Amino acid sequence: MSTRPVIVIAGIGNGSGARVFSKAGYRVALIARGADRLKKAADEVNQAGGEAAAFPLESYTYKSLTDVFATIKAHKWSTPEKAEVRAALWNAGAGVWKPFLDVTEEDLQLTLDTNVTGAFAFAHQVIQEFKSNDVDAIGKRGTLIFTGATASIRGNVTTSAFAAGKFALRALSQSLNKEFGKQNIHSIIDGGILTDRGLERAADGAARQRLKENANVRLDPESIAKSYLYLANQDNSAWTWELDLRPAHEKW
Repeated sequence: MSTRPVIVIAGIGNGSGARVFSKAGYRVALIARGADRLKKAADEVNQAGGEAAAFPLESYTYKSLTDVFATIKAHKWSTPEKAEVRAALWNAGAGVWKPFLDVTEEDLQLTLDTNVTGAFAFAHQVIQEFKSNDVDAIGKRGTLIFTGATASIRGNVTTSAFAAGKFALRALSQSLNKEFGKQNIHSIIDGGILTDRGLERAADGAARQRLKENANVRLDPESIAKSYLYLANQDNSAWTWELDLRPAHEKW
Protein backbone atom coordinates (compact mmCIF):
# COMPACT_ATOMS: atom_id res chain seq x y z
CA MET A 1 0.00 0.00 0.00
CA SER A 2 1.24 3.47 -0.84
CA THR A 3 1.81 5.94 1.99
CA ARG A 4 1.16 9.63 2.51
CA PRO A 5 2.96 11.80 5.06
CA VAL A 6 1.14 13.48 7.92
CA ILE A 7 2.24 16.58 9.78
CA VAL A 8 0.86 17.10 13.29
CA ILE A 9 0.69 20.78 14.25
CA ALA A 10 -0.02 21.90 17.81
CA GLY A 11 -0.97 25.58 18.00
CA ILE A 12 -2.28 26.81 14.67
CA GLY A 13 -1.77 30.59 14.62
CA ASN A 14 -3.25 31.71 11.29
CA GLY A 15 -2.92 28.26 9.76
CA SER A 16 -0.02 29.06 7.43
CA GLY A 17 1.94 25.95 8.38
CA ALA A 18 -1.05 23.78 7.55
CA ARG A 19 -1.48 25.40 4.14
CA VAL A 20 2.20 25.22 3.18
CA PHE A 21 2.65 21.58 4.18
CA SER A 22 -0.65 20.61 2.57
CA LYS A 23 0.49 22.06 -0.75
CA ALA A 24 3.62 19.93 -0.40
CA GLY A 25 1.48 16.78 -0.20
CA TYR A 26 1.08 16.30 3.56
CA ARG A 27 -2.09 15.42 5.34
CA VAL A 28 -2.52 17.82 8.25
CA ALA A 29 -3.61 16.96 11.79
CA LEU A 30 -4.31 20.14 13.74
CA ILE A 31 -4.25 20.31 17.54
CA ALA A 32 -5.19 23.44 19.50
CA ARG A 33 -7.40 24.97 22.13
CA GLY A 34 -10.43 26.66 20.58
CA ALA A 35 -12.52 24.37 18.41
CA ASP A 36 -13.90 27.12 16.15
CA ARG A 37 -10.50 28.48 15.05
CA LEU A 38 -9.24 24.94 14.61
CA LYS A 39 -12.16 23.96 12.39
CA LYS A 40 -11.70 27.12 10.32
CA ALA A 41 -8.04 26.27 9.65
CA ALA A 42 -8.90 22.68 8.69
CA ASP A 43 -11.76 23.81 6.43
CA GLU A 44 -9.42 26.19 4.58
CA VAL A 45 -7.03 23.35 3.78
CA ASN A 46 -9.82 21.00 2.70
CA GLN A 47 -11.51 23.62 0.52
CA ALA A 48 -8.17 24.20 -1.24
CA GLY A 49 -7.98 20.52 -2.16
CA GLY A 50 -5.85 19.32 0.74
CA GLU A 51 -6.67 16.93 3.55
CA ALA A 52 -6.84 18.22 7.11
CA ALA A 53 -8.55 17.19 10.33
CA ALA A 54 -9.10 19.15 13.53
CA PHE A 55 -8.45 17.67 16.98
CA PRO A 56 -9.42 20.24 19.64
CA LEU A 57 -8.40 19.93 23.26
CA GLU A 58 -9.10 21.89 26.43
CA SER A 59 -5.52 22.27 27.63
CA TYR A 60 -1.95 21.15 26.95
CA THR A 61 -1.75 18.68 29.83
CA TYR A 62 0.17 15.44 29.46
CA LYS A 63 -3.01 13.36 29.43
CA SER A 64 -4.73 15.66 26.92
CA LEU A 65 -1.84 15.33 24.47
CA THR A 66 -1.60 11.58 24.94
CA ASP A 67 -5.34 11.17 24.40
CA VAL A 68 -5.44 13.37 21.31
CA PHE A 69 -2.65 11.36 19.67
CA ALA A 70 -4.68 8.19 20.19
CA THR A 71 -7.53 9.92 18.35
CA ILE A 72 -5.23 11.02 15.52
CA LYS A 73 -3.88 7.50 15.07
CA ALA A 74 -7.44 6.12 14.89
CA HIS A 75 -8.62 8.77 12.42
CA LYS A 76 -9.88 7.56 9.04
CA TRP A 77 -8.56 9.88 6.32
CA SER A 78 -10.66 10.42 3.22
CA THR A 79 -8.04 9.02 0.82
CA PRO A 80 -6.85 5.40 0.96
CA GLU A 81 -3.07 5.79 1.36
CA LYS A 82 -1.51 4.63 4.62
CA ALA A 83 -0.86 7.57 6.96
CA GLU A 84 2.65 8.05 8.36
CA VAL A 85 3.50 10.87 10.75
CA ARG A 86 6.63 12.30 9.11
CA ALA A 87 6.66 15.82 10.54
CA ALA A 88 5.46 17.54 13.69
CA LEU A 89 5.42 21.15 14.83
CA TRP A 90 5.04 22.34 18.42
CA ASN A 91 3.80 25.88 17.86
CA ALA A 92 1.74 26.27 21.02
CA GLY A 93 2.30 29.52 22.89
CA ALA A 94 1.67 30.96 26.33
CA GLY A 95 2.47 34.65 26.48
CA VAL A 96 3.19 35.81 30.03
CA TRP A 97 4.97 39.19 30.02
CA LYS A 98 4.80 40.71 33.49
CA PRO A 99 7.14 42.13 36.13
CA PHE A 100 8.36 39.27 38.29
CA LEU A 101 6.37 40.24 41.39
CA ASP A 102 3.15 40.36 39.32
CA VAL A 103 3.51 36.80 38.02
CA THR A 104 0.90 34.53 39.59
CA GLU A 105 0.94 30.82 40.25
CA GLU A 106 -1.62 30.48 37.43
CA ASP A 107 0.72 32.33 35.04
CA LEU A 108 3.56 30.01 35.96
CA GLN A 109 1.41 26.92 35.54
CA LEU A 110 0.29 28.10 32.10
CA THR A 111 3.83 28.54 30.83
CA LEU A 112 4.93 25.21 32.34
CA ASP A 113 1.97 23.33 30.85
CA THR A 114 2.64 24.79 27.42
CA ASN A 115 6.42 24.81 27.18
CA VAL A 116 7.40 21.89 29.40
CA THR A 117 4.64 19.36 30.11
CA GLY A 118 2.76 19.77 26.85
CA ALA A 119 5.87 19.91 24.68
CA PHE A 120 7.31 16.86 26.43
CA ALA A 121 4.10 14.85 25.95
CA PHE A 122 3.85 15.95 22.30
CA ALA A 123 7.46 14.97 21.60
CA HIS A 124 7.01 11.63 23.35
CA GLN A 125 4.09 10.70 21.11
CA VAL A 126 5.72 12.01 17.94
CA ILE A 127 9.02 10.22 18.44
CA GLN A 128 7.23 6.93 19.03
CA GLU A 129 5.52 7.43 15.67
CA PHE A 130 8.82 8.30 13.98
CA LYS A 131 10.50 5.18 15.34
CA SER A 132 7.94 3.03 13.54
CA ASN A 133 8.75 4.66 10.18
CA ASP A 134 11.30 3.37 7.70
CA VAL A 135 14.20 5.67 6.83
CA ASP A 136 13.13 7.59 3.73
CA ALA A 137 15.04 8.62 0.61
CA ILE A 138 16.65 11.61 2.33
CA GLY A 139 17.81 9.61 5.34
CA LYS A 140 15.27 10.34 8.06
CA ARG A 141 12.26 8.94 9.83
CA GLY A 142 10.73 12.27 10.75
CA THR A 143 11.22 15.93 11.58
CA LEU A 144 10.20 17.46 14.91
CA ILE A 145 10.18 21.26 15.05
CA PHE A 146 9.69 23.51 18.08
CA THR A 147 8.89 27.21 17.80
CA GLY A 148 10.97 29.27 20.21
CA ALA A 149 11.71 32.96 20.73
CA THR A 150 14.53 35.29 21.75
CA ALA A 151 13.42 34.41 25.29
CA SER A 152 14.75 30.90 24.59
CA ILE A 153 18.30 32.22 24.90
CA ARG A 154 18.07 35.32 27.10
CA GLY A 155 15.74 36.86 29.65
CA ASN A 156 14.50 40.42 29.91
CA VAL A 157 12.72 42.66 32.41
CA THR A 158 9.22 41.21 31.95
CA THR A 159 10.03 37.69 30.73
CA SER A 160 10.79 35.79 33.94
CA ALA A 161 7.92 33.33 33.39
CA PHE A 162 7.97 33.40 29.59
CA ALA A 163 11.74 32.90 29.32
CA ALA A 164 11.74 30.12 31.91
CA GLY A 165 9.35 28.18 29.71
CA LYS A 166 11.20 28.91 26.48
CA PHE A 167 14.59 28.02 28.01
CA ALA A 168 13.08 24.68 29.02
CA LEU A 169 11.66 24.13 25.53
CA ARG A 170 15.05 24.79 23.94
CA ALA A 171 16.77 22.43 26.37
CA LEU A 172 14.20 19.73 25.59
CA SER A 173 14.83 20.12 21.88
CA GLN A 174 18.59 19.99 22.30
CA SER A 175 18.34 16.88 24.46
CA LEU A 176 16.09 15.14 21.95
CA ASN A 177 18.41 16.10 19.10
CA LYS A 178 21.38 14.55 20.90
CA GLU A 179 19.46 11.43 21.88
CA PHE A 180 17.59 10.81 18.62
CA GLY A 181 19.79 12.70 16.16
CA LYS A 182 18.45 11.87 12.75
CA GLN A 183 14.82 12.14 13.82
CA ASN A 184 14.71 15.71 15.09
CA ILE A 185 15.24 19.31 14.00
CA HIS A 186 14.72 22.32 16.22
CA SER A 187 13.66 25.74 14.93
CA ILE A 188 13.82 28.81 17.11
CA ILE A 189 12.10 31.96 15.87
CA ASP A 190 11.61 35.51 17.06
CA GLY A 191 9.90 38.68 15.93
CA GLY A 192 6.45 40.25 15.74
CA ILE A 193 4.58 37.57 13.83
CA LEU A 194 1.68 38.70 11.66
CA THR A 195 -1.30 36.86 13.13
CA ASP A 196 -4.77 37.99 14.12
CA ARG A 197 -3.73 37.92 17.78
CA GLY A 198 -0.55 39.84 17.02
CA LEU A 199 -2.55 42.58 15.38
CA GLU A 200 -4.90 42.70 18.37
CA ARG A 201 -1.95 43.20 20.74
CA ALA A 202 -0.52 46.14 18.75
CA ALA A 203 -0.51 49.35 20.78
CA ASP A 204 -2.69 51.42 18.45
CA GLY A 205 -4.11 51.65 14.94
CA ALA A 206 -0.89 53.03 13.46
CA ALA A 207 1.13 50.21 15.01
CA ARG A 208 -1.31 47.61 13.67
CA GLN A 209 -1.12 49.09 10.19
CA ARG A 210 2.68 49.13 10.27
CA LEU A 211 2.81 45.53 11.45
CA LYS A 212 0.37 44.46 8.76
CA GLU A 213 1.94 46.29 5.82
CA ASN A 214 5.69 46.42 6.51
CA ALA A 215 7.41 43.07 5.95
CA ASN A 216 10.65 44.56 7.28
CA VAL A 217 9.37 44.70 10.87
CA ARG A 218 7.55 41.39 11.41
CA LEU A 219 7.83 37.74 10.54
CA ASP A 220 5.22 36.57 8.07
CA PRO A 221 3.71 33.21 9.10
CA GLU A 222 3.79 31.87 5.55
CA SER A 223 7.51 32.64 5.27
CA ILE A 224 8.13 30.86 8.57
CA ALA A 225 6.15 27.84 7.34
CA LYS A 226 8.26 27.69 4.17
CA SER A 227 11.38 27.63 6.33
CA TYR A 228 9.88 24.77 8.34
CA LEU A 229 9.17 22.85 5.13
CA TYR A 230 12.80 23.42 4.13
CA LEU A 231 13.89 21.84 7.42
CA ALA A 232 11.64 18.84 6.82
CA ASN A 233 13.21 18.39 3.39
CA GLN A 234 16.86 18.51 4.54
CA ASP A 235 18.79 15.33 3.80
CA ASN A 236 20.90 13.61 6.42
CA SER A 237 24.20 15.08 5.20
CA ALA A 238 23.32 18.57 6.46
CA TRP A 239 20.78 18.94 9.24
CA THR A 240 19.89 22.11 11.12
CA TRP A 241 19.32 22.02 14.86
CA GLU A 242 18.60 25.70 15.50
CA LEU A 243 17.31 28.21 12.97
CA ASP A 244 17.00 31.88 13.92
CA LEU A 245 14.49 33.78 11.76
CA ARG A 246 14.13 37.58 12.04
CA PRO A 247 12.64 40.38 9.93
CA ALA A 248 15.15 42.61 8.17
CA HIS A 249 14.70 45.73 10.34
CA GLU A 250 14.41 44.11 13.76
CA LYS A 251 16.72 45.58 16.40
CA TRP A 252 18.26 42.65 18.27
